[in-house]
Amino acid sequence: MPSLFRSYLDAPALIARHGLSSLITPDGEVLDIPLAEVRDMLRQLPPPLLIHGPATLRLLELPPEPLPAPWLDLLELFLLVHPARSVTPTARGLALELGLAEPTDTAPLQADSLYRIAQHLLDELSGQPSQKIATLHLLLPTLDQAGWSWHDIVKEALPPPSASSGRSREIDALKIWRRLPQWEERAPRPPAGSQPVSQQEARRRLSALLGRHAEPRPGQADFASATSYAFTPRDVANAPNIMLAEAGTGTGKTMGYIAPASLWAEKNDGAVWVSTYTRHLQRQIEQELTRLYPDPTERHELAVIRKGRENYLCLLNLEDITTALLNRQPQAQPGLIPLVFLALWAETTEDGDLMGGDLPGWFGDLFQPGLLNMIADRRGECIHSACPHYQSCFIEHGIRRAQHARFVIANHALVLSQAAWNAMLPQDMAPGNLADENGVPTRYVFDEGHHIPDAADSAFSLVFSGLEAADLRRWILGAEGSRSRARGLMRRMEDLMERLPALKDALQELVLATQKGLPRPGWSGRLHEARQARMAPPPPDVPPLEDRPATPPDDDEEDPFPLAMVEEASLPQPAEAFLQMLDMHLDARIAEIQMQTRGQQGHYPRQECDLHPIPAPLREHAETLLTALQDIVTPLDRIIRHLQEALEAQEEDPDTAFQQRLEGTIRSLHRRALSRLQGWISMVRAIMEQPVAQTSLPTYVDFIHREPLPPTRLLQGGHDIALNRHWLDPTIPFASTLQSTTHGLLITSATLRDRSPDEDGEAGWEKAERRLGTAHFLKPPMRAALMSPFDYAHQTRAYIITDVSRDPAAQAQAFQALFETANGGALGLFTAIQRLKEVHRRIHEPLGMKNIPLYAQHVDAMNNATLVDVFRTETNSCLLGTDAMRDGVDVPGEALRMVVMERTPWPRPDILHRERRRHLSGGRPGDYDDLITRMRLRQAFGRLIRRADDRGVFIILDSRMPSRLLSAFPDGVPVQRLPLSEALTDIDDFLNR
Repeated sequence: MPSLFRSYLDAPALIARHGLSSLITPDGEVLDIPLAEVRDMLRQLPPPLLIHGPATLRLLELPPEPLPAPWLDLLELFLLVHPARSVTPTARGLALELGLAEPTDTAPLQADSLYRIAQHLLDELSGQPSQKIATLHLLLPTLDQAGWSWHDIVKEALPPPSASSGRSREIDALKIWRRLPQWEERAPRPPAGSQPVSQQEARRRLSALLGRHAEPRPGQADFASATSYAFTPRDVANAPNIMLAEAGTGTGKTMGYIAPASLWAEKNDGAVWVSTYTRHLQRQIEQELTRLYPDPTERHELAVIRKGRENYLCLLNLEDITTALLNRQPQAQPGLIPLVFLALWAETTEDGDLMGGDLPGWFGDLFQPGLLNMIADRRGECIHSACPHYQSCFIEHGIRRAQHARFVIANHALVLSQAAWNAMLPQDMAPGNLADENGVPTRYVFDEGHHIPDAADSAFSLVFSGLEAADLRRWILGAEGSRSRARGLMRRMEDLMERLPALKDALQELVLATQKGLPRPGWSGRLHEARQARMAPPPPDVPPLEDRPATPPDDDEEDPFPLAMVEEASLPQPAEAFLQMLDMHLDARIAEIQMQTRGQQGHYPRQECDLHPIPAPLREHAETLLTALQDIVTPLDRIIRHLQEALEAQEEDPDTAFQQRLEGTIRSLHRRALSRLQGWISMVRAIMEQPVAQTSLPTYVDFIHREPLPPTRLLQGGHDIALNRHWLDPTIPFASTLQSTTHGLLITSATLRDRSPDEDGEAGWEKAERRLGTAHFLKPPMRAALMSPFDYAHQTRAYIITDVSRDPAAQAQAFQALFETANGGALGLFTAIQRLKEVHRRIHEPLGMKNIPLYAQHVDAMNNATLVDVFRTETNSCLLGTDAMRDGVDVPGEALRMVVMERTPWPRPDILHRERRRHLSGGRPGDYDDLITRMRLRQAFGRLIRRADDRGVFIILDSRMPSRLLSAFPDGVPVQRLPLSEALTDIDDFLNR
């Protein structure tokens, strides 16, 4: 074997841990040493062979290294060999993925395993297809120029390119956009049929999908039978068939609804939209569809995952960044290293999904934080058919596949936004399909259906803020001198202006009105400076407020109160003036504001206040803003009217490409500009009108909210101020947007109903219908409930710890003791990020010393899916998280045997909750709080037992938790209130007996 090929064997190998790290020196000495000694030795040794260099540096508390990284990172080698295949970024994760370890072997791997992993990957590299080998040879000079540490080893391992590879050396392999496949137009899909799916057919399909050797799941066939109701034809227009199906954990509900849904899609040549709340479940459902479509090619066409555009690779962004780096010759450009891997991935990926797809979740952390956001399809910057890569665009590929798929696996946010967009389009907008480019589905499955109110609240709320207004300005005007690639409407619509000259005047008027009315670049700094000036102490020659005359000023005197102390010269634009007035209004409402922010420049705690009552100065600025917004809407309406007239003219002499361009532009103008402006105008008018006494429930909740802004390339930190409008009951627009077009709707979850101790089954269902919004549909839903098959009385224990205070030190000690008793496999859930970070800071090192790795959301620089993968793979590890870890996380087996909640998960007492608690609780606000809390407890407990052979304990470190909430736990779960010491003994006996 050539020496270069073996040179990785001459490097030290390192697996760093908080306890004893495993290190093999270049002379073969095997050491188990503490972290402090590792830090000292690394200064004397050559760069080591390791896994996930940035995470290793953080563990060693060493500063980050810039690219090119000096070490030999096995994750980089894995990316080269398997560019679109995810892997847990640990030694055990790599060994399992490559078949070098047994799943039953949970002992920590030592550093010598890294050599075996490297050898295996290099062997796989040498056996790659000839096309891949030719591409790698073309990319190696770029990697060499960038200083990639693996270059010489990989070059020696690669066989020479085949003469028949078909690759020309003249092709620049980095320019992936030149050779990606292009989509082609297909004939429109006819409307779906209306053939029903019977209960017997659903059972037979489920049996065929599962096969004879499947694990028996009591109730799964009953679930499939019941859910077939959602796939029967509706009897009356605007009255879909709705099925509420509560299926306990372990029922097997995913395959249960796939069975009737797949039959309906086949019978009727239609698409079923399956919607989830979390990305975890989207990918899980896609994997379940392997049973239905085992052939990957068929599955790729018939089952499509759809997310928001910001999740996908933008080829134009990739081209811009790549070209900029390639033009910086002759010096080395280490930034090209991740672009090489992205080029390899882009040629292999199924759908171009950067966030939670087949690009490993640790990619961004491995190379350059923020890189993926730079190459994703940023909001408002897409130029659609004017883009040179439009025919190769991953997003456009996905949209077109979804138009002809049988399953579209989306998320609640996309589904509800799409429904809202379709509802906004005027009904008389002429020929052509102006609805969403994904079409208008008639059959929906809402998995994780208990989250519908939260998703509807986000989808149908309105926000006027500095960020939102500046975003609209950038969408209309373009980049305005920043490094953004955003092209303004004038640039994006050049092709349309050539054919429709009347657009030019209206576009110029729109640009001028936008420049005058919406916040200029730098708005956040001016907002911040104005607030600092207001909060500063008065100068010496200005008497203190208490020394000023108590009599009110005459009409021609200066108003002594802060709301009138704004010079118009400093507020040249209506939007900025209005934002500053909102900021002042909020300060006037919150008495503690000066104490909270004094000495904390640039830091603003989350704050909010009611909109009403409104002072006169704010009302005056609202009137000015209203005029400015209407001035923007007027030319925008003219532009849409011109485009609409051109679209109507297409009936006589159709030009398909031009027609699609017109339809897409009209949709875009409605969604991105007109609908937003109309919503803002509605909110601002509410400011100008005095509120009247409510004789019925209010429709909206209006409030002002301030929060800090993270520094970005366009913002310098500071804060943003927002006027918010939320539906009091967000399921009203949810129902109104879906009931006219939807024929069948299945809402399912393990937690649709509350488990209140004083309610019977009927009352629980009625409360669920009100909360989920099905009470607003014309036709009442059908109901089904299937219990979990698990024996919770024998598989679980629950404890309420009675003697742990809320002091951070006491909380940390309790977490440490519990995690050590379980020997890992524990999930800690927090209601506040700051407390999570504090507990992690205190216990991660002592746990590591006992070979219990601790990972944490908001601490570790990995996305949630990767953290869960690590937690699932490293069976003795522990994970700390917040709400995102409470829902949708599936970790069966020994990897999760303990769940600890640091506090009772009460709802946050903000304005929105206050108003809903007041008006939607039926006169019993306490019951409304309890309902939300019990639902959260049920979801958290549901993480614990995922299989029939699982065992686990659930702990709450809150002695104040009331007994009325204990009904959230499944029937039969033994619940004890114990001091920590007694609970530890009982837990140890239960888990280890």
